[in-house]
Amino acid sequence: MTGSSSGIGRAIARRLAADGFWVLLADIRREPLTGGEPTDDLIREAGGACEFVAADVSARPDCDRLVARAAAGTGRLDVLVNNAVLAGGHSKPLLGTEDQDFDAIMAVNLRGPFMLCRAAIRQMLTQPARGDARGRIVNITSQHGLVGAPGHAAYAVSKAGLVQLTRQIAVEHGRDGIICNSVAPGKIITGAPGDMSQDEAAAAYVRSRTPFARFGQPGDVAAAVAFLASDDATYISGATLMVDGGWMAY
Repeated sequence: MTGSSSGIGRAIARRLAADGFWVLLADIRREPLTGGEPTDDLIREAGGACEFVAADVSARPDCDRLVARAAAGTGRLDVLVNNAVLAGGHSKPLLGTEDQDFDAIMAVNLRGPFMLCRAAIRQMLTQPARGDARGRIVNITSQHGLVGAPGHAAYAVSKAGLVQLTRQIAVEHGRDGIICNSVAPGKIITGAPGDMSQDEAAAAYVRSRTPFARFGQPGDVAAAVAFLASDDATYISGATLMVDGGWMAY
């Protein structure tokens, strides 16, 4: 899985390892953005199995290398989780978005998952099916990929594209035994820069806008991914599962 060192990705990786997966952890940095032990150390301390690989998902050789390493680790690739994301200073209103901002966000948030999905599916098609599935893909998108997000033009477009990529894979490769879904987090507390819970006014807005009685936690997203990665989610494909406390239902 990508983007595994911090925040939501860190929680997903730990949950999948706890569920018995051997997890290949991929990120541009091993150290968590908020400090603490690296994800691979935490997984091993808990008795899980994993390996960390430094990788840039915007580079096709890195994407191909990750899929090859993952398959070599266990003899097959059962689950791909696309979680790596870029926003930050590149995420701006439409008229303030420069070409380089748009290209940088698309390279990580959409082209990277596209290249990883393509490489993963090529590998999965060589594998015998386990039950109904040769392999599963879970893409981490966002509620901003389903509605307009003022001030975040390229980011929202990239996440909307990832929702459509999910549908496309489900339709093109469903009969091949490839199950593909996405998870769309809402406002999740990660402690990373830009976390809305760290700003009093922003936190008050999130509380007023979210029907559920608390902020979202990375573990909430991890639980959704764990379900879609499991054999329990067999007849679900092309779907986007909201993890937003009811925000999008408001």
